[in-house]
Amino acid sequence: MFALFIWSFMAIILGIDPGSRVTGYGIIRQTGRTLEYLGSGAIRTQVEDLPTRLKRIYAGVTEIITQFRPDMFAIEEVFLAKNPNSALKLGQARGTAIVAAVNQNLPVFEYAARLVKQTVTGSGSADKVQVQDMVTRILRLSDKPQADAADALAIAITHAHTIQHSLQVATSAKSTENHEKTTALLRTRYSRGRFRLKI
Repeated sequence: MFALFIWSFMAIILGIDPGSRVTGYGIIRQTGRTLEYLGSGAIRTQVEDLPTRLKRIYAGVTEIITQFRPDMFAIEEVFLAKNPNSALKLGQARGTAIVAAVNQNLPVFEYAARLVKQTVTGSGSADKVQVQDMVTRILRLSDKPQADAADALAIAITHAHTIQHSLQVATSAKSTENHEKTTALLRTRYSRGRFRLKI
């Protein structure tokens, strides 16, 4: 007979909204279904030459990782921009942030902007103000975070929801064998998090 297992998952998640001039970041702690705000802000690179901007992004992300010690790193996927030059710079900023995470041995997870908006607001076409409003409500903040920081927090929230959905799938497995296979995959994919079994 199959026993009902309920997994609780604990992890600190760093979300990054990349940009060549302003890179937003947001850190949350996930404990089961509960999300706790830990911090947010923006790395600003007010210089003209791109190599120096990338250097500052790398240093900034590394400093944030050192300070908050996240278990996972979530970042927005590349999207097609109208201006090819802007898209190229964004891709370089994004790659720099990812390298900073990988050099700190963090697993990297990527999410499309539309999915992030859909997860947080219920609409894949939501604007920045709507994202700010919902992030403020979800994390029970007293003040709205700055727009880039709110986007980064939304990315972290999306990752937390993805994990929670995966745990629900594992919980609803119809047999012990399927349950064990599913949870083994979860432990591999989210190996930096801390699982706790409730029976």
